[in-house]
Amino acid sequence: MDAFYASVELLRYPELKGQPVVIGGGRRHQPETRADGSRQFARLRDYAGRGVITTATYPARALGVHSGIGLMKAAALAPDAVLLPVDFDQYRACSRRFKAAVAEVAPVIEDRGIDEIYIDLSDVPGAQDAVGEDALGGVRQLGRQLKQAVFDATGLTCSVGVTPNKLLSKLCSDLDKPDGLTVLTMADIPARIWPLPASRINGIGPKASARLAALGIETIGQLAAADPNWLIQEFGSHHGAWLHQAAHGLDDRPVVTWREPKSLSRETTFERDLHPRDDRDTLGPIFTRLCEQVAQDLARKDYVGRTVGVKLRYDDFRIVTRSLTMPAPTRDASTIRQWAGRCLKTVPLNRRLRLLGVKMESLSKGSASTVAQEPAVPYSLPLFEEL
Repeated sequence: MDAFYASVELLRYPELKGQPVVIGGGRRHQPETRADGSRQFARLRDYAGRGVITTATYPARALGVHSGIGLMKAAALAPDAVLLPVDFDQYRACSRRFKAAVAEVAPVIEDRGIDEIYIDLSDVPGAQDAVGEDALGGVRQLGRQLKQAVFDATGLTCSVGVTPNKLLSKLCSDLDKPDGLTVLTMADIPARIWPLPASRINGIGPKASARLAALGIETIGQLAAADPNWLIQEFGSHHGAWLHQAAHGLDDRPVVTWREPKSLSRETTFERDLHPRDDRDTLGPIFTRLCEQVAQDLARKDYVGRTVGVKLRYDDFRIVTRSLTMPAPTRDASTIRQWAGRCLKTVPLNRRLRLLGVKMESLSKGSASTVAQEPAVPYSLPLFEEL
């Protein structure tokens, strides 16, 4: 999907189309409706805090603003950009609609997150057909059909890469964004893929890119021309061999239609550091809300979990995690809240916190009869009972 979160917000606020818009604010950045019915939006220039950008529209990206950078830094680059709060419930609903629309056309799907999927088109009627003199005409038509189905279901555009394998499709889905359709064969690799930076290959991160650059390899083509034995010597047998194969567009991974989740979690980063003692009244409802959200996620996906965990990031950026295994699996919010509170009692609570998270692990498919119920824990229970 193209700039997914931002595009969903533009459906809600169409007057922002074509403007630099950043998603990443909190509830206080909700637009205000004026007396005449128009809306007043928060601007980056007025932001104070240390939040980070979740995503941005393409006009904002043209100003150097992109996901992962701090909002204060973004404000220096694009002070007039509109700042909107995140709304994950809306994004998830839209995600379900776009995936359902794709499944009507091509049902063999691998879910890769809220805004991305792999699709196996091998057995979809028409995919292997030529159209006139275009040997790939059938698959081009199918790509356009998929894009139209997504647009009809959501009002949003997506970019599609159609290639012989997942590695190339991932790469090609980014080549012609937004609203792109790239069809590529193995014969097209030298012209279309090899001139690209090596970092464009999914799996070559910043550290590997820097190391390749230090060795004189900047492009995928240079990586493809490198001696595979030398790559193995420099990067090890497994990774070196993979680098050679990836540069030549080789990938035999199948489309995996089902993968059991290992955990479900929710976390939040505070706009200011909060102290367990001094800010107990603020932290308590936040902690409770995280537990409720995890419980809702479990119910929606029809899972129960037996291991509860918490995650804390202190003001010195140290991260601490703790977990406890319950006698029986649950998806009850009160039970999750109680056991997560017990986890908190095992960590130092003498420093301010930047982040707080709750996780459920040891998941299994559940039903009402398998859900453990403990005596309800009042949500007014202090967050940290003991210091």
